[in-house]
Amino acid sequence: MNENDLARQFEDHRGHLRAVAYRMLGSLSEADDAVQETWLKLSGSDTEDIRNLGGWLTTVVGRVCLNMLRSRTSRREEPMDTYVPDPVVSSLERIDPEQEVLLADSVGLALLVILETLEPAERLAFVLHDMFAVPFDDIASIVGRSSAATRQLASRARRRVQGSAPTPDPDLGRQKKVLDAFLAAARGGDFEALVAVLDPDVVLRADAGALVGGAAVSKLVRGAEAVAGQAVMFRSVAVSSRLVLVNGSVGVVTMLDGKPMGVMGVTVADGRIVAVDILADPERLARLDLSALEAADS
Repeated sequence: MNENDLARQFEDHRGHLRAVAYRMLGSLSEADDAVQETWLKLSGSDTEDIRNLGGWLTTVVGRVCLNMLRSRTSRREEPMDTYVPDPVVSSLERIDPEQEVLLADSVGLALLVILETLEPAERLAFVLHDMFAVPFDDIASIVGRSSAATRQLASRARRRVQGSAPTPDPDLGRQKKVLDAFLAAARGGDFEALVAVLDPDVVLRADAGALVGGAAVSKLVRGAEAVAGQAVMFRSVAVSSRLVLVNGSVGVVTMLDGKPMGVMGVTVADGRIVAVDILADPERLARLDLSALEAADS
C-alpha cells in the first residue's frame, strides 16, 4: 500500500481515534497528539500483515494513551480534586460534524471527571470495552495482563463510574429550562431560588489552573447551600454569558472581547442540577476551538 492510500485510510479513522483518545485523556490537545503519534506508528509499520486496520489503530492509540496517562500520573504529586477536563463547546443551533463524532454516545464533563479518578489501566479497560466494544483479549495485550484480569479492571472501573457519575436528563429542552432558572436566580442574587434548582448533593468543580508560583485557585464545593453561596461567581457568569452545548448538554460560555473567560457545564437530573463543572484556566481556555460559535453568530 502506498503512502497516499495509507494516509487516506487513516483519515477515515481519525474521528474515531480522536474520540477514543479524548475519553482516555480528557484533553483535546493531548488527544490530537495521541492521534498524530498513532499515524507515525502506522506510517513506519509494515502494513501487509494488518488485516483489520480499524482494530489495529484502536489498539495502538489505546497503548499511546495508556503511556501518556502513566506519565501524567507519575508527574503529579497528589490527586487533582478540582481538575475539569477540556470541554467540547458547540452552538445550540448547529453542531460541527467532527464534534458529533467526538461526542457520540454522549460523554459529559461529569463522566470525564470520574474517569480522571481511575487508574490508567482501569480507564483503558473501561473506555475501550464499555464505550467502544473492544474485546478483552485485545485490551489484555495492551495492559500486559490476562483477559480475566483485564475484565476485572473494567468491572472495578464500571462500579466507580456507576456509583459516582450522575445520569443526565437527555432532553435539551428540560436542561435549558433548569439552567435558565439557575441563571435567573444567580442574576438576581436569589439564594433561595438557587438552592431550589440545585440537588441537595450537588457538586461544584471550578478549575482555574494555578497562579504564578503554583498557588491553587481552584475549588471543590459540595451541597446545595454551599454551591448557592458561590452566587458572586454565578452572577458574573449569568450577566455576561451565552447558552451553548458543552459536551452535548446545555451549558454556558462567558466571553470578554471575543476571548473565552469561562466554560460551565451542568448536569441536570430529575429537574435539578446535580453537577457544575467550570473551566476558567486562561491557558487551557485559549486553546479551545470556538469556531463553531463564531460560525453560528455569522
